[in-house]
Amino acid sequence: MSLTRRQTVAAAVTALPLVLATGTAAAAHSPGGRPRPRTLHIAGDSTAAQKYADAAPETGWGMALPFFLGRPLTVANHAMNGRSSKSFIDEGRLAALLEGVREGDLLLIQFGHNDEKTEDPARGTDPYTTYQDYLREYVRGARSRRARPVLLTPVERRRFAADGTAKPSHGEYPAAMRALAAEERVPLLDLQALTLARWQELGPDGTLAYFNWLEPGQSPNYPDGQQDNTHFRPRGAVEAARLVARALVAGQVLAPRDVRRTDSAIPLEWITWPQA
Repeated sequence: MSLTRRQTVAAAVTALPLVLATGTAAAAHSPGGRPRPRTLHIAGDSTAAQKYADAAPETGWGMALPFFLGRPLTVANHAMNGRSSKSFIDEGRLAALLEGVREGDLLLIQFGHNDEKTEDPARGTDPYTTYQDYLREYVRGARSRRARPVLLTPVERRRFAADGTAKPSHGEYPAAMRALAAEERVPLLDLQALTLARWQELGPDGTLAYFNWLEPGQSPNYPDGQQDNTHFRPRGAVEAARLVARALVAGQVLAPRDVRRTDSAIPLEWITWPQA
């Protein structure tokens, strides 16, 4: 029996109990009882990162996440091109991010694409040792600020077998993150499983519009065209952000009232690329 999309989302989120300590619950509200602004901080790589005019139409899913969040939630997108769980920390980016984290905020942690580049000592990690060790630093950092860490397995690339079956490409890294989430009792959004299932629904041809595949002359930034099976165009970024928003609710990280438009079309022209 095939699963509905709602069932797929629910099944792909680690079923951890939602524990709201009195202090955390109080932190989410102002003294008058109104919800105070909370920020979803994103630590991640190029698949989530803010893109600028010189890279358009390449789009990170973090650029589209605000379209699915209700007030008073905001997004602080710290994701950077080319970073791994290791290099993000080694460059001081986690420390800088944590300076802006307040009690009750969320830290969304998505790494894996560049951790897999084990030939690069500045970025490569081993799934069950150094990858988990670095991810623990994000978890501990968030908790030290009385914020809530959330682990996200890496979005899946556009890869298909000859028979049209969507192929996983991240090796042991998603499984290592799942194991760490269970060990540390951290909510897990299994974005790798969710995106793999979505690419399977769309198929090899249907996914082309979701990734940065461009014909020569289609974009002045890519005059010779582009065949990129890792990074999104607006349609793909919106779809990945939609999956994140749904999974945050399915995993009881956010309440249903905290999200919006998760079943609605998002105009692609809402995506904009500022000057660098």
